[in-house]
Amino acid sequence: MHVEQDPPIKSTATSLDVIETVHEMGGATLPEVVERFEKPRSTVHDHLKTLTEAGYLVKDDRTFRVSVRFLNLGGRARAESQFFQVAEGEVRQLASDTGEHANLMIEENGRGIFLYKVKGSRSVNLDTYEGMEVDLHTTAMGKSIMAWMSESKRDEIIDEHGLQPVTNRTITDRAKLEEELEAIRERGYAVDNEERVEGVRCVAAPIVTDDRVVGAVSVSAPKSRMNGERFEETIPSEVLSTANIIEVNLQHA
Repeated sequence: MHVEQDPPIKSTATSLDVIETVHEMGGATLPEVVERFEKPRSTVHDHLKTLTEAGYLVKDDRTFRVSVRFLNLGGRARAESQFFQVAEGEVRQLASDTGEHANLMIEENGRGIFLYKVKGSRSVNLDTYEGMEVDLHTTAMGKSIMAWMSESKRDEIIDEHGLQPVTNRTITDRAKLEEELEAIRERGYAVDNEERVEGVRCVAAPIVTDDRVVGAVSVSAPKSRMNGERFEETIPSEVLSTANIIEVNLQHA
């Protein structure tokens, strides 16, 4: 007997695409969203209206924007994460000890997600924010995660997302990236030398438990303060120590 398969829920995919588009554009009107989709104006309007009524978008005059309801969803997911619960205090301490930005990252769907960010007393303003997604190869935290994940998973991520440049220092060659990841495994930590933000350097260490990388922790600072012994020894030592403490606490959580 032939059993018909349920058709894919294309309307759900369209709604998600609409949310992403509005988010990427920093807010958009109906005509602006219609321009991005090969769908009738009425269809796009219906998606915008439904998403607004459900609270996922807000409408300011004629402009639709992503609502802070996503902060509620993401905030709860983070609060319930054992990894975050264990790491939160240590990341705050790292920011206090260094005076710089301290960050916590996880990998989801092949992308790096800033799970937590703390500003130290001397930290400068950066474009990063909690929940921000980045390509793993562009950051020290992302590279440290890639270095400790399986080769097959790493290949899948690169095949899907590529190695797009963000600055002229971003590693975009696959062979060069593999050399970098091998060096990271040898020394135990990764560095980002203006590879995502010009003028900013970063040192990161992976957080590994039960032979599985679960995230990474880092310190970011202007290159004028992240150089010499501080960049090569002091900050790496503090980041590695923080990662180790988180790992130990995770094992006994």
